[in-house]
Parts: sequence; C-alpha cells; structure tokens
Amino acid sequence: MLKRDGKARPYTKALDGGWGWMIVFHFFLVNVFVVGMIKTSAIFFVVFQEEFESTSEQTGWIGSIMSSLSIAAGPLVAIIADTYGDKTVSILGAFLISGGFLISSQATSIPFLCVTIGVLPGLGSAFLYQVAAVLISKYFKKRLALCTAIARSGMGLTFLLAPFTKFLIDQYDWTGALIILGAIILNLVPTSMLLRPIHITSNSNSDIKDEGSSSSASGPEAECGAETSHCNKPQESTIRDYTIQKPGQPSASLTDSQNQNKEFNDGPDRKRLLLTTNEQSFEKKAVLCSCKQYLSFISLLKNPFFCIFTWSLLFSRLAYLVTNLHLVAIAKTLGIDMMDASYLLSIAGITESVSQIIFGWIADRNWIRKYHYYKSYLIGCCITNLFAPLATTFPLLMTYTIFSAIFSGGHLALIMPVLVDLSEESVTHRFYGLAFFFAGIAILPGPPIAGWLHDYTQTYVGSFYFSSTCFLLSSVSLFFIPLAERWKKQRLTRRKEDCNQL
Repeated sequence: MLKRDGKARPYTKALDGGWGWMIVFHFFLVNVFVVGMIKTSAIFFVVFQEEFESTSEQTGWIGSIMSSLSIAAGPLVAIIADTYGDKTVSILGAFLISGGFLISSQATSIPFLCVTIGVLPGLGSAFLYQVAAVLISKYFKKRLALCTAIARSGMGLTFLLAPFTKFLIDQYDWTGALIILGAIILNLVPTSMLLRPIHITSNSNSDIKDEGSSSSASGPEAECGAETSHCNKPQESTIRDYTIQKPGQPSASLTDSQNQNKEFNDGPDRKRLLLTTNEQSFEKKAVLCSCKQYLSFISLLKNPFFCIFTWSLLFSRLAYLVTNLHLVAIAKTLGIDMMDASYLLSIAGITESVSQIIFGWIADRNWIRKYHYYKSYLIGCCITNLFAPLATTFPLLMTYTIFSAIFSGGHLALIMPVLVDLSEESVTHRFYGLAFFFAGIAILPGPPIAGWLHDYTQTYVGSFYFSSTCFLLSSVSLFFIPLAERWKKQRLTRRKEDCNQL
C-alpha cells in the first residue's frame, strides 16, 4: 500500500500566491542553508587540505561528491516523493545533512569526509532542494520566474554565512564549526512542515493535471496522471469499478443481475467482498503505475527538449561548481588573507541575490522567450571566466567576482522556469530528477580534474579556462530549441493526418 502525508488540495489553476508564499519562504531558507553550505565548503576546502595534508585533487573529491549527489539523486527523490510525500522527504533531507555534519566532526581522513560530508549532506541537499523547487512550480505560473528568483536569492546570505563560518572555525576549530552548522540545519525541519501538496484539476473535474510531483494527488491512479491517459480515468459511481474480471473464471461483476440478489442481500458478505476486491484493485493499479513510472523515465530519453536541457544543465553546473569551490583557494595563492577571501564569497552572494530577483522579474515580463535570456547569461559567464586569469590583485579579483555573480545569478534564476517551459506535459518531478541525475554524474569528476590541473601547473588559470569552456558548451544546445519545436510540430501534423485517414 502506498503511504501519503496528506491529501492534495484540488484547484482549477495555479494559485500564484496564497499558501504558495509559505513554499517560497521554505525554499528561501533551503537556499540559505543548503546552497550556502555548498558555497562555504570552499572555506573548508582550504582547512581540510591543511589539516590532513592532502592535495587539491584529493580534497576536491569531498565537494565534488556532495555537489554531484545533491543533483544526481533526482530520480531517487522523485520515487520517494511519489510514495511518501514531499513533506516526509524534505524532513528526511534535513536530518541527513545535520547527521552528516555531526559525524564529520570526528573525521580522521579525507575518505572519511567523502562519506560524511560528501554522501550524507549530498543526499540531504537533493531531498530538500528538489522537493521545494518542484512544489513551487506547482503553486506559481505567471510569477514563477520571480518567485524562484526570490527563493534562490537566499543563497545570497552567503555574505553572512561565509564570515560566520570562518569565525566559527577560528573560535571552535573546524570540528566545532561543523557541529554548530549541523544544528542550524535542523531549522529546516519545522519549515518542511509547511509543504502542502497540491494538484490542479480541470474545470470539468474529470481530468487531473499533475504539473509537478505525482505525490500531489492521492492514490495510485493519480500518480501516473501526466504519463498515461488510461491510468487516470474518471471513477464511475457504479460498484463494478471495484471488481476484477479474471479469464477462465465466472464473472465477478456485482452488477450482474443473477448475482445481485444473492450478494447484496447478505450484508456482511457484501462488505467483505467489496473490501477484498477494492484492495486487490488498489494493489494491481499500484504495481501497474509503478511500472509506468519507470517507463516514463525511459521515454524522457527520446524527448529532444529533455536532451537539450540536460546538456545545457550538465555543463553549466560543472562550470559553476569549479569556480565557486576554488575561489578562496585562488585568493590564497595571490597572498590574500583568508578573512578577506571570505568577503569575496559575501560579495558574490549579495550580487547573485540582487541579479536573480532583477532578471527573474524581467523574465516574467515575457518580452522574449525565457530560454533566450538563459542562453545570453551563460555566454556572459563564458566571457567573464575567459578574462578571469587577468585578475591578479584583490581589486581585480573582486571585479571578476561581481561580474561572474551577475551572470551566474541570471542563469540560476531561470533554470526552473526554462525547465517547466520545456517539460510541457511531462511530470516535472521526473523531468527535473532525470536531468539533474545526468548532470550530477557528469560533474562528479569536475573539481578533481580542476584540482589536478592546479597540482600539475601550480596555478588556477586552467580552472578558469575549463569553466569558460563548459559555459560555452552549455549555451550551444539551446540554439537547437527551434529545431526541436519544428520536429514537434511535424510529428503532431503526421498524427493528425493518420487520425483523419482512420
């Protein structure tokens, strides 16, 4: 039997407000603590390198595993959310991150930290982030870009979190800092209780449009809502919905006139029969829809829009991760004080927050297609990182950080709106989950490769060029969206012609 954490509230259209603002508030805090935690790992990168006398390549695996799992666990999050509900998954994610930090305070080696800071917080981050991101896309449509930008601007509070983390390390050593940060993460448990499931119904109340997680509806039929039409048929009021006809056996239909008097006159037998057949029908449909969920993941691989988005996401996340993890280390090689280096993260966080809100508001004006904005911001990131090796002093490095944060904020604000536009009829949880799964697997070797480049060349110039190349490759796939739309129109035309011939 499938378990749920509450019935979804049916609406005929997205709220674009109301309780959705509570979801935005939770998503904002997730960005403050989860994304901020990933960004401040650049400070721990230097600390762990000195503490365990490891190379940049070895230490890079910690942040690489954490960042990779935080997005690669997408399909797992989608399946668990379908089964147990968004609220339960989000709470579990908070406990995984907090527990991982607590255990990490007893670490004695880099491999130990790869598990306790890499695996556990990585999975927890995926649980928290994906659930909030998908749920906000179900509550908002017209204001989706702006609300996503407001929520993601929470990562801008890194300007407080980075110096605070450095202060904790100075006062309590890195072990005490991890314990305190783990306790702070537990604040996401009560905010996760704010996550109310929702699903959108048509005006006729006969078709259920599940725009995000299928966990928004109750029962196994709703779980297959967007993938198949026959798995989500309107329920009839007659009792034959709850009976099963098996081949080779007499009909079990309670509407048969020969059996009606015999079965219905005996009250207890009738109730027992109804209960048995209803449970059998529920279990059968649950197994059927579980198979269809698996097939829905496979069918996405044939979707050109999915391939385009995944390619772009893969390289953009890889480039963004490399530059953020190495920013403090780059400053250190230039002889900049660690506290001053932490201010670079602060400035980057503030700038990203402001740029996300501004660019999110602009995208919601719908002057041009959202993916055009997204593409231009990726190209801006490419050009910025191309000139980054010229930043050899603190003022120049600060200038690079500001421009990089402006364009990064723009493309980060539009990831979810572009995903929703391209996913169309696909279930957003699965589109999101599978796309981020491939991106997470691909970025796993990214930081170690950048670390190896530093160990080999004794400079971080290679990291800048590596990041610039990845941003360029990320933007290339978006130029193929018009071709994909043309292919889609031709396919629809052929289908209409085939239907007319029949």
